[in-house]
This record gives sequence, structure tokens and C-alpha cells, in this order.
Amino acid sequence: MTVRFAAPGRINLIGEHTDYNLGFALPIALPERTTVSFTPDHSDAIVVSSDRAAGSVRIPLGTAPADPDSYIEGWAGYVAGVMWALREAGHPVPGGAMSITSEVPIGSGLSSSAALECAALGAIALAADTHIDRMEQAQLAQRAENYYVGAPTGLLDQLASLFGAPATALLIDFRRLTVTPVAFDPDAAGVALMLIDSRTRHTHAGGEYAARRASCERAAEDLEASSLREVQDRSLSVLAAVTDPVAARRARHVLTENRRVLDFVAALGDSDFAQAGRIMSASHASMRDDFEITTGHIDLIVDAAIDAGALGARMTGGGFGGCVIALVPTDRADMVGEAVRRATCDAGFVRPTITRTRAAGGAGAVR
Repeated sequence: MTVRFAAPGRINLIGEHTDYNLGFALPIALPERTTVSFTPDHSDAIVVSSDRAAGSVRIPLGTAPADPDSYIEGWAGYVAGVMWALREAGHPVPGGAMSITSEVPIGSGLSSSAALECAALGAIALAADTHIDRMEQAQLAQRAENYYVGAPTGLLDQLASLFGAPATALLIDFRRLTVTPVAFDPDAAGVALMLIDSRTRHTHAGGEYAARRASCERAAEDLEASSLREVQDRSLSVLAAVTDPVAARRARHVLTENRRVLDFVAALGDSDFAQAGRIMSASHASMRDDFEITTGHIDLIVDAAIDAGALGARMTGGGFGGCVIALVPTDRADMVGEAVRRATCDAGFVRPTITRTRAAGGAGAVR
């Protein structure tokens, strides 16, 4: 019997590069989803195909990252990684045929990889009649990405995809591993959440993401802390003990970003979207100046949106391209969109894709 399981992409409203530092973040699940159809059989492999790639890939059930004869690279590596992580954890993985369709853009910072991981994992577990709670699913999908694919990402993307709910943001505390729902319905307050895809692609498996994580780990080591979260409640003067000035700036972003997440949640509680917008813009400045993960193209989009009347704007995702989000009064949405298109085209960049988006439901079986 064929089973179907879908998982959404996500955007992070605020809290960038805080997950692997055991801090806070506030993502939402997107309406766009990746859907996996899986027909199990008694074979010794999963043969997987995608609407975004020609042909199919045969993944042996015993695939492992250290085995050159069974290791799978490319897009199918995310499915292979999930298979490996499930088997390593003692869960059954049947052979079969798997097909993937996706609405989540690749390389836009909307976590197409986590959507694929969570959808594939959910479909395999459903076919095997195995119950795995959402937290364990997220950890298995992260393990697949970290140790099979080789991208040192945190847990934010998988948690957002699995726990998402309509009109709800997710306050994630990565030290306590808790997910707390936060009401998020800007439309009801006359505010649009605009998603601006720069159409500049990026990849997390590259060296820049890993370099940022290593800088944070060096800063924590200088502070004699197991993670930067341990010094969250101390003043920023504590960073004087970090010997490398670059690592100190990276740590400053993380500590101030954690505070911005909590301040943003407080602003939402007051339905103060003007304050939420200001906090978003401060987050972008920190990513630009301290964490150095934005680009001139992305900065131009943020500045153009704010100049045209956005309450605030910031890059979302791991950095070096991808998407910008902006909170915009509904009656200025068209004006902001046009200003961003004009500014990017005048600067010689590709025309961005601009949509209004919202918080949507998380992963689940498709009946």
C-alpha cells in the first residue's frame, strides 16, 4: 500500500545561528510543502525519484556515510541519511519505491532540505507502522543532515517543519529542547508578512556556515562555557575574555540575537508589530556587521523595503543569499514590493520573487 507524507519549508522570523549555540529562535512553518509517496516492498533498497531531477537513485538499505560502496551524494543523500539515521536508532526501514514532489524552492533559505528529510522520514515510519514522536523525528533528521550529508546545521529547521501550526510561531529553547506556540497572525492587525526571494542561491554544506559555528565554539571555549547560552544572562563585557576579535563579534551576535527573540515574542504579545519590525531590522544589522552572513544584494533588498515603508526587514536563513522577510502595513505592501523590484533591477540584480506568506501547519500524513 502506498503511503504519503508531507512536510513544509519554514522561515525564521528571528533567531539566526542561535540553534547550535543552544539559544532561542522563532520560526514558522510555510504553506509550501514537500510530499513523499512511498510504496514498500520486500527489496533491499529504496529507489527514489524526484520531480526536480531526471531518473532515479537506488539507495541500499544498509547505506552508511563511511561506506564508499553505499554512500549516496546529491539530493538523494538526504533520503539516504534519513534511512541511515533510522536504522542506527533501531527503527525498521523497508525497501520500496519513493517519489518526491516539492513546492519548497531549493537554496532560498526556506529549508527545502529539512522538508525533504522530515517528509521522507515520516513516510518510511508510516509504511513501517512505527510511531516516532516529533522531537525524536527532528533529532533523527538533524543527525542525517549533520553526519550523512555533512552539513553542520542546528535543529531549528526540523522542529519548525514538524511542529508548525496555522497562525502560530514557535518559540524554541534549544537548551531545554522545548517548543512553545506563540500567536502570530499579522494579517489580523493589518500587517502583511512579505517573503522576498532574492533568487541568489546558497548552500549550507559550504565552508562559511561551518566557519561561523567554529567561531562560536572558540568563543565559548575562551569563556569556559559549554555553549554561549551559559553566558546569556551576563553583560556583553564578558566577551572581553574572547581572544579572537572575530569570534567575539560572532558571539556578540548570538547573545544579542537571543535577547531580540524574547523581545520579539513580547512585542507579539502586545500586538506591537511596529516594535517587532524594529527588532527584525536590528537583527539584520547584527547579521550584517557582527556575524557577516548577509550580502550586498540582500542588504539592498532590506534597505529598499524599509525605505518604502516596511516596519522592519531581515534576511532569513543561514545566510549568503536566499530570502528576506518584511513586516509591512497591508496598504503599503504593493508600494514596498515595487520599490524592492526597482532597486534590485536598477542595481543589475535578477528580479526578485515577492509573495505574501503566513504561518501554516506542520508535517503530517496525507490521507
